[in-house]
Amino acid sequence: MIHFPCKAARVFVISAATAAMLSGFAAADELAVGLAKTTGNALNMREYPTTDSAVVMNLDKGNTLALIERTEEDWFKVAYEGKTGYVSANYLEELENGEFEARAQVNTEGVCVYYTPSDESDILNTIENKAYVTVLACYDGWYLVRCQYGTEGYIRSDYLNLTSVSSITGVSSASGSNAVVAAAKRYLGVRYVYGGASSRSVDCSGFTMLVMRQFGISLPHSASGQWTSGKGTKIYSRSALRAGDLVFFRDPKVARGKAASHVAIYIGNNQFIHASSSSRKVTYGTLNSSYHSRYYIGGLRLV
Repeated sequence: MIHFPCKAARVFVISAATAAMLSGFAAADELAVGLAKTTGNALNMREYPTTDSAVVMNLDKGNTLALIERTEEDWFKVAYEGKTGYVSANYLEELENGEFEARAQVNTEGVCVYYTPSDESDILNTIENKAYVTVLACYDGWYLVRCQYGTEGYIRSDYLNLTSVSSITGVSSASGSNAVVAAAKRYLGVRYVYGGASSRSVDCSGFTMLVMRQFGISLPHSASGQWTSGKGTKIYSRSALRAGDLVFFRDPKVARGKAASHVAIYIGNNQFIHASSSSRKVTYGTLNSSYHSRYYIGGLRLV
């Protein structure tokens, strides 16, 4: 079974909705139904839909808010920067999908980016707490988002806080190479299936293809095709490899005339992660083994 931390995080949030509310996260039934932009300066978000209630926070003109629900008194329940409250509908302009790009910050650990707006679909990526994404659209409680390295997918709206922060720090606070290693480790234990290229099963090139897709890099589904793709920089010396590089091997008996027969992701200290046909799963390997040392042909630096 795939070891995605977002699975545990999602179960926790749903099973402890009250605790989530107390911590400032939106409850599971407070999903965004749309987005709106404030049209006035020094606008008050209030605790209840009345001008007599306490002020939760002040809003500037042009802030993009998550719309939770509309009350009969023409107030919207909204969420912004981790807080919820009410704003008069007279000072909000509802936004249509395709007309905005909003900033949002992850508000819990191990949040999944899904291929479709459903937690039953394939997982494209996981992003860390406090990371930023760009929100492109809102569909029935899910945001379509773009991550730092170009990955686009869906995140449930209560796992993101809309914010005015303009800089995007991306899917990981680590460097690009460390982010690749972190992404690769999330597949540890996934079963090996020849031709596989999903979060449920992978082969060697399907594994590297899925990981690199999270960083906006498209690769063919074959070890030989990736080695000869013309992308990135080839690294031939083992001592010059760095974490995040792809490493390639060519066993003549397996390659049958092709440029490479196997591909893995280097994680440093002569170690790599790969979808192993002999182990029948994604696991660790070492360049120091007699087999991999003998058939190593080089690395490919893409990030």
